[in-house]
Amino acid sequence: MKLTLVTDAWEPQVNGVVRTLSTTMRLLSARGVRVQVISPDQFWSVPMPSYPEIRLAMTTRRRIARMITGFGPDALHIATEGPLGWLARGWALRQGFAFTTSFHTRFPDYVQARIGLNPERVWRVLRRFHGPAHAVMAATPRLAAELASHGLTQTRPWARGVDVDQFRPDLPPHPAAAGLKRPLALHVGRVAVEKNIEAFLAAPWPGDKLVVGDGPALDGLQKKFPNAHFTGALHGAALASAYAAADVLAFPSRTDTFGLVMIEALACGTPVAGYPVPGPLDVVGADGFGPDGRAPGRIGAVAHDLADAMHRALAARRADCVAQGRRMGWDRAVDQFLAALVTGDGRAVPPMPSPLELPQVA
Repeated sequence: MKLTLVTDAWEPQVNGVVRTLSTTMRLLSARGVRVQVISPDQFWSVPMPSYPEIRLAMTTRRRIARMITGFGPDALHIATEGPLGWLARGWALRQGFAFTTSFHTRFPDYVQARIGLNPERVWRVLRRFHGPAHAVMAATPRLAAELASHGLTQTRPWARGVDVDQFRPDLPPHPAAAGLKRPLALHVGRVAVEKNIEAFLAAPWPGDKLVVGDGPALDGLQKKFPNAHFTGALHGAALASAYAAADVLAFPSRTDTFGLVMIEALACGTPVAGYPVPGPLDVVGADGFGPDGRAPGRIGAVAHDLADAMHRALAARRADCVAQGRRMGWDRAVDQFLAALVTGDGRAVPPMPSPLELPQVA
């Protein structure tokens, strides 16, 4: 099978959307899918206002049409609502080629947080973008219900996963944690206003706080909270060792659709604390025992008082967090992605075997 992925978020950007897309495409390739990625790094681009790490590709619909038709995909997935996404959507509608989309970012909430624009004005644009899609992939049932409430009812599940070989509890602590006062509270993610990191840094806490990530709010937060510790962005084994070094991961965002860092932290044995909002509720659950209440034990806590949630999360056993994190591997997520795809004429894509099911060469 041949799949074209069109995305305005791609490497070298560092965020959960890019990790989700790049990991999924890599695992699809391992299953024998031929993947074409159309992404901003292939075009002249300009930085997105207030988010310069994201490059907005400047190209034409004719060039996008040539790229897609030259590859001849069986299925088309449009991952983002940026310039490339709109151009690919236009091509698909003109050709009568069925396609799928996915919902990764709560732009209405982000725009409201940044400039105060009424979210419904953004939802109108999102309904127009996703409305013609054969399916809109959503990470959680709660997100699917939210999309349905805004008129996007054709949702299909596409969960998130964690690389349990990379994110594991037996790693040495990151050097940045050396000598810091326990309990050590960690935040991982883009350092920007919509992540609500200031709520984490302002919360009363008996130990030290460590922030991993870069972004436009970094300088301001470093000046306002001189007692906190900032590492900048970390990747791979360094990031995993930061999770493993912490006593709790705080996830103060109220606007994320999921929050990949939460399940990465769990896989490293670190409990998660957040507000009772989508994201933390979908990972930690209302009672701290997972979204279905069937985690091996407490894996974190949510509360309207973030400091309270962080303190209650400390009661979790690291072994229970690891066990829950290992339940969230990538294979199930890739299966769901494949199940939601359609061919250009709207038919379901035939099942693809997982690597464990592929015939082995002697």
